[in-house]
Amino acid sequence: MEITETGIEGLLVVDPKVFGDARGYFMEVFSERDFRAATGLDVHFVQDNESMSSKGVLRGLHFQKAPHAQSKLVRVVRGSVQDVAVDMRAGSPTFGKYFSVLLSAENKRMFYIPEGFAHGFLTLEDGTVFQYKCGSFYEPSSEGSVRWNDPEIGIEWMMRGCDYILSEKDRKAPLLSEQPYRF
Repeated sequence: MEITETGIEGLLVVDPKVFGDARGYFMEVFSERDFRAATGLDVHFVQDNESMSSKGVLRGLHFQKAPHAQSKLVRVVRGSVQDVAVDMRAGSPTFGKYFSVLLSAENKRMFYIPEGFAHGFLTLEDGTVFQYKCGSFYEPSSEGSVRWNDPEIGIEWMMRGCDYILSEKDRKAPLLSEQPYRF
């Protein structure tokens, strides 16, 4: 696997080794041992999630507060997304900054998001299937969110000028400046 740093401490782009031939391809999606060797991080995932979305669905920006904060390793198995993580770590030199990456079934790229980040994605194709591993279990009482179009963060979404499909929760999420929680 090839690990690329993003310029925001802890956020990593992961390109797995893919072995292809006339039959198709094979790849090892995740090995805790190999991930630790490549990154120096001691991660352990306890829950896998999957969503399917139409083109133009925007999910996020979500996080879980301590003591249930989540790290995530995300990927796309069908379609494509613009994946985004926003630094919410108090005192971080990159607090409020974001990093965006294109994840697709074609490029097989993954994105590692440690605790302390809000996360979201925009689906770029109908029928996109998104999977993610979580470092802690889902805990509704620890949920938090930041508004997807917060001007202070300034995310440049890939699909402009369209009506994104949002949940009511995401539409009403607080701005970063209104956010009562910092990691």
